[in-house]
Amino acid sequence: MTPYLAQAQDALTRAELLADDPLWLILLKAVVVMLIGPIMTIGLIVGERKIVGRMQNRPGPNRVGPGGSLQSLADAIKLPFKEQVIPDTADRKVYFMAPVIAVVPALIGLAAIPFGPEVSIFGERTVLQLIELPVGVLLILAGASVGVYGIVLAGWSSGSPYPLLGGLRSAAQVISYEIAMGLSIIGVALYAQSLATGDIVAAQQNGWYFYLLLPSFVIYLISMVGETNRAPFDLPEAESELVGGFHTEYSSMKFAMFFLAEYTNMVIVSAFATTLFLGGWMAPWPLSAIGGGVLNTGWWPLLWFFGKMLIVLFGFIWLRGTLPRFRYDQFMKLGWKVLVPIGLIWVVVISAIRAVRTDAEVSTGQILLVGGIVIVVLVLLTLLLPDKQVPEDDSVPITGGGYPVPPLDLKVPETTPRRKALRAKAKSAKKQPAAVSSGKENADGDV
Repeated sequence: MTPYLAQAQDALTRAELLADDPLWLILLKAVVVMLIGPIMTIGLIVGERKIVGRMQNRPGPNRVGPGGSLQSLADAIKLPFKEQVIPDTADRKVYFMAPVIAVVPALIGLAAIPFGPEVSIFGERTVLQLIELPVGVLLILAGASVGVYGIVLAGWSSGSPYPLLGGLRSAAQVISYEIAMGLSIIGVALYAQSLATGDIVAAQQNGWYFYLLLPSFVIYLISMVGETNRAPFDLPEAESELVGGFHTEYSSMKFAMFFLAEYTNMVIVSAFATTLFLGGWMAPWPLSAIGGGVLNTGWWPLLWFFGKMLIVLFGFIWLRGTLPRFRYDQFMKLGWKVLVPIGLIWVVVISAIRAVRTDAEVSTGQILLVGGIVIVVLVLLTLLLPDKQVPEDDSVPITGGGYPVPPLDLKVPETTPRRKALRAKAKSAKKQPAAVSSGKENADGDV
C-alpha cells in the first residue's frame, strides 16, 4: 500500500497542495506577500533615482547610507512625522479613505502570483503561492482596476480643480488601457486553455509566450505602463499642467501611501508579465536543460522569477529617463485607435489558428511558414502601391531650418495703415490753435 500512497501524494495539484496548508503556513505566506510590495518599493525608488541619474549624467542620491542606498528608508521614516495639511474644502472622510483604497488592492494582487514550484517549508509540502484560483488572472486584473477608485476619490475629495482633473484623467486612462490589456491576455488564455496563473506557467514549458504571442506581449507592455500612470503616460500627475495631479493636496503619510500604491502596482504588473509571457518561475532555456531541469526545482525558481521581474521593472525606469510625456490626445489616440483595434484583430487571428490546429492538426512550424508568406506578400503589395499625389497649394515653402521663405517678388510697402493714421493725427494737431485756459485769460485782464 505504501507505493500507492506515495504515488497519490505525488499527484497532488497546486490547488490541492495549497488547500492542505496549515494555518501557520498560510499566515506566513500572507505576511511575506504583503511585505514584497513595500520592501521592493524602498529599493525601487533608490534604484530608479540612481539609474535615471546615471542616464542624465548626474550622481543621484549619494548622502544617506553607502552610495545613497538608505535614502528611501530615511524618507519612509520622515514622511509619517511631517505636518498634515488638509484643505478646508476637502471632504474629510473620503479624503482619508482614498489612499487606503489605492493601496489595499495593490497589496492583494500578488496573492495569485506563482513564485515557484513545490517546496518544503519546515517539513510541510507546499508551493510558493498564496492562493490558486481557476480565475486568478481576473483577480489580478480586478485588483489593478479597483485601485483607480482611490485616485479618482482623492482628486474629487480634495476640493481643488487640479486634483479633480488628475483624477478624471486617471479614470479615462485606466478605462482605455484596461481594455487593451484584457485583449492581450485573451491570447494567453486561449493558448494555455486556462485562467489559473499556475496552469499558464506550466503551459509555457515548451515555449514562452513572449515570442509565440509577440503582439500580445507588446500590447501588454504598453498597456501596463499606461495602467500604472508611469512616464511617458503620467498624465494624471503631470506637474507641468496639474501642479502635482490627483495628490496635489496630500502630504505626510497619505502622500507616502500613494507612492507605495504606484510602485506596488509596478511590481504587480511586472510579476504578471513574467507569469503570462516570460515563463514565470522557469529558468531560461540554456539553464533549464542543465541536469534534466534541476534548476527548475526547489528554491532556484525564485531567482529566475525575480530576475525577470527586475528586467521588466528596469524597462519602466528606462522609459522614464528616455521619453518625454505624451499629450493627452496622443495618449488616448494610441489606446483607442491603435492598441484596441490591433488587439481585436490579433484575438481573431489567434482564434482562427487554434481552430485550424484543432481540426486540421497543423503544426506550429507550418502556421509560422504560412504567416511569414502572407506578411511578405502584404509587404510586396504595399511597395507596388503608387505614391500619394501631394496636391499643390499656396503655402509658403519651408527651408531646412523650419522657417518660411519670403516670395521672390516680395514688395515691402513704404508705409502701413497705422503709420498713415498717426501722421494724419499729428498734422491735424499742428493746424489747430493752442487752447487758452480761463485762468490765463483772467490773469491777462488783471494786468
